[in-house]
Amino acid sequence: MKVEIGNATLYLGDCMDILPTLDKVDAVITDPPYGINENSKKVASRGNMAAPKDYGDFDWDKAPPPDELIELIRTKGKYQAFFGGNYFTLPPTSCWLVWDKLNGDNDFADCELAWTNWPKAVRRLQWRWNGMIRQGNEERFHPTQKPLEVMKWVIDLCPVSNTILDPFMGSGTTGVAAIQMGRKFVGIERDEKYFEIACKRIKQAILQPQLFEPEPVKQIQEAMF
Repeated sequence: MKVEIGNATLYLGDCMDILPTLDKVDAVITDPPYGINENSKKVASRGNMAAPKDYGDFDWDKAPPPDELIELIRTKGKYQAFFGGNYFTLPPTSCWLVWDKLNGDNDFADCELAWTNWPKAVRRLQWRWNGMIRQGNEERFHPTQKPLEVMKWVIDLCPVSNTILDPFMGSGTTGVAAIQMGRKFVGIERDEKYFEIACKRIKQAILQPQLFEPEPVKQIQEAMF
């Protein structure tokens, strides 16, 4: 199924089937399953979480995408960013994006890494996303959802991002960020529940321009030698 909402084109289906039908875009910015066995029981039982949200039953993180799918995705954008890139087979790069989650004392990872093919040095962003004092007030719909400001940071760093593709769209955060920044967006999601959430969020982003400036982000720039 294909849905067009303003400058966003959204597909409900498996990206392995849909990607071959799509034209190339400026940038692929995505967050595939890492294959680290995130599941509903694991999320619910994590320590030091304040009122953990029930995302329902899920077990789609048993294995990372196959190498052939990662390569297919890479052919669709001149510039590419893969969250969880340390779990996939990707070439060496000078530009890793490091999201420091400021988690404190718990069993979540301190940081998440995004591999890119960008001609830049390593970049790091500090943005708290866990617990009662997390930054921002956005609702969380998906167990591996990224903060909106983190995705805006990634888009802003991308050398060219007039049209952005996310073949693992989830609840549509990358799409919301793209629309709010005046970009075109193409998203693919195979879970109907999250597809519907993404459609709703992106439609709201188109109809409701930002009324307030987002909370400032703290960026720390690091160079690799």
